[in-house]
Formats: sequence, structure tokens, C-alpha cells
Amino acid sequence: MALIRIKNLLIRTYIGFNPEELVHKQDVVINMEVEVDLPEAAMEKDEPEGIYDYKKITKQVIAMVQEGRFKLLEVLTRRILELIMADPMVRRARVQVDKPHALRYADSVSVELEAAR
Repeated sequence: MALIRIKNLLIRTYIGFNPEELVHKQDVVINMEVEVDLPEAAMEKDEPEGIYDYKKITKQVIAMVQEGRFKLLEVLTRRILELIMADPMVRRARVQVDKPHALRYADSVSVELEAAR
């Protein structure tokens, strides 16, 4: 088993429901943990066949977030989690999405969701 972490993925998207948020993209910071089984054959050969492709899922997350429009941070987080869990190799995943400067006196607000098989 392996725990793959993708840290501090910075993406710009439409997030929020205030008038200015509907017309201006904002930064979100995404952290993902993905737990997958490691195929023994791939580990012995040191070859990528059968290994979870974290580059592929990262590109899919980037595309979905950049192209999307989200009113709620909770919905954005859930959609990322669903995208990750769509791969049958994934046993468990955790996603945290931060919205920097969402509150006046805080560095950010974040939502974290987790799913498991």
C-alpha cells in the first residue's frame, strides 16, 4: 500500500457567490492524499505498468477546477474527491481545499472531505 500526497496545488477558479466572486477568479490551494495498492510486479521491475498515475489525476483536477464555476467550497472539494475515487485503484482519499483570504482576519478557510472503499 502507498499513500501518495499532492501538496499545495495552486489553481485559479471562480469560487463564491458574492458579486465580485462571480466575475473574478480566485486562488484555491488543494492538498490531496490518495491511498492505493502497490502491485508487487511493478515494484520488482521498477516499471510504471500497473502503478497509480498521480500525474494524470493531477491534470484532471487542474482542468476541472480551472474550467469550473463553484459557489461553495464544499461542492468543489466533493467534486475533486469524486474524481479521485472514480479510479478503482484508489482505496481511500482525502482532499482539502483552502480559499486564501476568504475571511478578513484569517489566512484562509478550508474544507476537508474523505472517502474510502
